[in-house]
Amino acid sequence: MLISPYNLILPLLIVNFIVFPYDAKRIDNTALYFDIVMNEKTIGNLKATETNKNSRQYFHSSTTVKTKIIRNITVNYNYEVSFANDLLKKSDVKITINDRPHAETSTEWRNNEYQMVKNGKEKEVFKRSIDYTTILLYFEEPVNISSCFSEQEGTFNTIIPLGNHSYKKINSKGKENIYYYKDGALEKATIDGGLANFQLIAK
Repeated sequence: MLISPYNLILPLLIVNFIVFPYDAKRIDNTALYFDIVMNEKTIGNLKATETNKNSRQYFHSSTTVKTKIIRNITVNYNYEVSFANDLLKKSDVKITINDRPHAETSTEWRNNEYQMVKNGKEKEVFKRSIDYTTILLYFEEPVNISSCFSEQEGTFNTIIPLGNHSYKKINSKGKENIYYYKDGALEKATIDGGLANFQLIAK
């Protein structure tokens, strides 16, 4: 008895569809968690997520720090950043201190240029392409990257490789952060916070 190739292929297709269903709207998610440590004490946490949907990358990070500098303060940082074709399309950064608005910066690609609004005021417009920003430091080791865009400040930071998968980031004010990677993933970072220095340690 001859068996039609069609009769062999069809069951395999059905099994593959059941086990590996195709969904054009499938969403890929990545979530990273870090402790914020100062003087060997955990003072906050950071959660960063990446979502890939419809050929776009959406990044979000939420940071909460509770400490005492003269008085008790709680600082929250919220980043919303999107990329398309490996270029920045939009970023929004909102910072609150003790639940009160402190700073806000928005950058968006419009009319073939980046337009930025900082604390309600329109800032300079620039055409330089942006393919790496500070939020990506959580997700991608900056191999062969010499600068990154600060969504918070709206300026470009310098990145210097230090060897052994570590990198120094220098911002426009001269403050230095150092990032350490293992197997391409961020393992820890030392952060110059101005009034205080602290560490970012992956959970």
